[in-house]
Amino acid sequence: MSTPPQGQNPFAQGQQPQDQAPYPPQGGYPQQPGQPGFPPQGTAPYATVPPQRSRKLSFKAIRIILVIVVALGFGAYKFISGQDDANTAKVGDCMHRGSTNDNNPDLEVVKCTDSKAQYVVLAKISGNFGQTEAETKCTAAAKDFQYSYTESGDGSDFLLCLKDYKK
Repeated sequence: MSTPPQGQNPFAQGQQPQDQAPYPPQGGYPQQPGQPGFPPQGTAPYATVPPQRSRKLSFKAIRIILVIVVALGFGAYKFISGQDDANTAKVGDCMHRGSTNDNNPDLEVVKCTDSKAQYVVLAKISGNFGQTEAETKCTAAAKDFQYSYTESGDGSDFLLCLKDYKK
């Protein structure tokens, strides 16, 4: 019987010849940290996922919301304050002149108990009238009128016949 050469085991199976590269480890065995070609144990073979941002409102978002709320509030104020314009006046309402400009007196409805009340509405006539025709219409509708006010172009053309309000 002959003896095997030194360094070889005749009963070893699956061993690699010495000049070949080793096989990679097979499944079922934990990988050894630091082996070339394999990531260390416990790390993922892909990039880490960044943490999710919290859903708190940023300063910029709060500013935008605040600007929108202020704009809506201003629009509501303008709409409500426009409800006392001359086009909402009825017979018996008191009026205040907000401007000294005769072409745009800025008449607004006020309560007759208000210290700003200057005129009382004697008649309101629908239509678009020139100055002479307005005088004639007001004379026919309210004999004791002193002033006439016409408005046109806002979708509702009308004539107001006014007189001074005496408190």
